[in-house]
Amino acid sequence: MKKLSVIAFGGNALLKSGQKGTIDEQEQNVYETCQHLVPLIQSGYDIVIGHGNGPQVGNVMLQHEAGYKEYALPKQPIDFCVAETQGSIGFMIEQQLRNVLAEHGIERNIVCLVTQVVVDKEDSAFKNPTKPVGPFYSKGEADKLAADNGWVFHEDPRKRGWRRVVASPRPVDIPNWQAVEKLAREGSIVITVGGGGIPAYVEESGKIVGIDAVIDKDLASSLLANKIRADEFCILTDVPNVFINFHKPGEQKLEKVSVPEIQKHLADGQFTEGSMAPKVRACIEFVEHGGSEAIITEAEQLGKPGAGTVIHG
Repeated sequence: MKKLSVIAFGGNALLKSGQKGTIDEQEQNVYETCQHLVPLIQSGYDIVIGHGNGPQVGNVMLQHEAGYKEYALPKQPIDFCVAETQGSIGFMIEQQLRNVLAEHGIERNIVCLVTQVVVDKEDSAFKNPTKPVGPFYSKGEADKLAADNGWVFHEDPRKRGWRRVVASPRPVDIPNWQAVEKLAREGSIVITVGGGGIPAYVEESGKIVGIDAVIDKDLASSLLANKIRADEFCILTDVPNVFINFHKPGEQKLEKVSVPEIQKHLADGQFTEGSMAPKVRACIEFVEHGGSEAIITEAEQLGKPGAGTVIHG
């Protein structure tokens, strides 16, 4: 049986720091990221792709706000906005990956699935929003938007500005994961759980209902990787490795690290919430629930021997 890998595209795969987010910028970024998938595909891997949507979903939410204020157009809830960005980003990844594969003479079906992800509506995250969405603002701009709209803002860990934060409940189930596994193991490249999935909960009657939240894409991708029995789970980010004492005296690159070791670093506060900490937790969960190994690295390192930080049992 060929190896199956779930690869979660980080935000920089779509939008780099300092860019405005034009379609040309985003398509070029996606194209470059997809080029780095080629060696894995050529070596026979089956691939499932997840992706983030933090900047994009925040921008869509702003567009709905502006349309409501300017033209009295109905505002749509966050889950609807997540669905919009899941479709638009999935389209970009599918299109650019097709272009890349064609350049290399590779024929593979690419399937983009609009995917709901189930959460617990009583999750404590709804009382403590932490998930950054949308653009960066100055402190003054953030304060005004918070006063005008009742939004919550947190300062970026890298001091790049202030961003709106929304609830980020844990994913608990992914409908249609069996279809994802079947398609992937038959050789199709599947794009799914985009932006962490469209958040929903299940009522006692069995009815599924959308809910205002943005699910962490790494946790959703990790859950999917376990469900489809992936051999590897890889998170692509903007650094080649995980570090302890990052940008501090005694900075140290982590290469191969066991779950207990990286759990200790996590407990010691080595990884920033809203940045590396969720990625590390997602990798730990994948390995603890039966996965062989998880990798955190940048796209340029993907598939290279010894690339990235490898977390194992």
